[in-house]
Amino acid sequence: MAGFSQRMLALGTASSEIREAFAFAQQRIAQVGPQNVEDFSLGNPSVPAPQAVRDAALALFQDLDPVRLHGYTPAQGDAAVRAALAADLNRRFHTNYSGDALYLTCGAAGALCCVLSALGCPGDEFLTFAPYFPEYQVFVESAEGTLVPVPARLEDFQMDLEALAQAITPKTKAVLINTPNNPTGVVYPQEDLRRLGLLLQARSAAYGHTIYLISDEPYREICFAAPPAWVPDCYPHTIVCYSYSKSLSLPGQRLGYILIPPELEDASLLYAAVCGAGRALGYVCAPSLFQFVVAKCAGITADLQLYKENRDLLLHGLREMGYSCAQPDGAFYLFPRTPEADARAFCARARALDLILVPGDSFGCGGHVRISYCVPPEQIQRALPKFRQLV
Repeated sequence: MAGFSQRMLALGTASSEIREAFAFAQQRIAQVGPQNVEDFSLGNPSVPAPQAVRDAALALFQDLDPVRLHGYTPAQGDAAVRAALAADLNRRFHTNYSGDALYLTCGAAGALCCVLSALGCPGDEFLTFAPYFPEYQVFVESAEGTLVPVPARLEDFQMDLEALAQAITPKTKAVLINTPNNPTGVVYPQEDLRRLGLLLQARSAAYGHTIYLISDEPYREICFAAPPAWVPDCYPHTIVCYSYSKSLSLPGQRLGYILIPPELEDASLLYAAVCGAGRALGYVCAPSLFQFVVAKCAGITADLQLYKENRDLLLHGLREMGYSCAQPDGAFYLFPRTPEADARAFCARARALDLILVPGDSFGCGGHVRISYCVPPEQIQRALPKFRQLV
């Protein structure tokens, strides 16, 4: 037996179904051309970053001392950048955060890994609603915790708070939510988030320890109805993990943050634990150039209107064909029920038509597929006849 971590070897040799589908799509594109392959596998924004990002980067190259521009920042991020991002949050959500509440990370994935490692102790349970982003399992287990999926309401994929109440135990360390949601696109109403906060408050009091709420928010600005609730308003012990990958169309630049509001119990100790987790994991000093870029672009987004147009085009087309799909009011995913019970078999039939989808099984919800519609509209037009053929 090779002297490697068998768990890490398993993770490295069995890639996620999302990445595997993307790799298959790239292979087919090389063989038959991009105009013949409809790839809906990856949440990779097709909308370009706003001009403000380019302008900010060019200005930084021209005006900022190159040593500072390309050098290390403090482990938790540049102080002026964190102050600028805190000021943007204060303006938008009527809060009073300082830059010291923020820890800058390599995207939301880095944020989640640091938070989970800071909180997790052997035997801790982290609850989340299924379907959920598959990497949650990897992140939680790497933090020595156990992920406990709680089925969402299948008819609309909203939180099932009664099921959650039954799943919470004295071992529960935190509940992890994602709204707008990947893979369903649903947005949790403020009233449900307030009910969730009251539930966690009551159980924290009953068990004698705080149950934290981790809000994973890379899709916060991609919302087609009312703006999503600011989750810390609904529960004071909320930790926010954010990424600029979607709002600014910068997935490859890996820039996000952790927000630990001062109202959170033992906020300063948790922040220190996050710093320790970043140190242990090597997640220190997020990319410096894009720290400075996002500080200049705080409050700006890419042109996100295309995603709503794509949502309407695809959702209307699929429902007209007979597909059943919960209403997605945010993000850029649909999660329709498959016409057959076996979603993997359905995806295999779709691949035969060069239509690349991801089965819902890996999201903890079989019988569905995830369709990532952050693609050019003409790709959706080409794909609709293939969806009809599959029905």
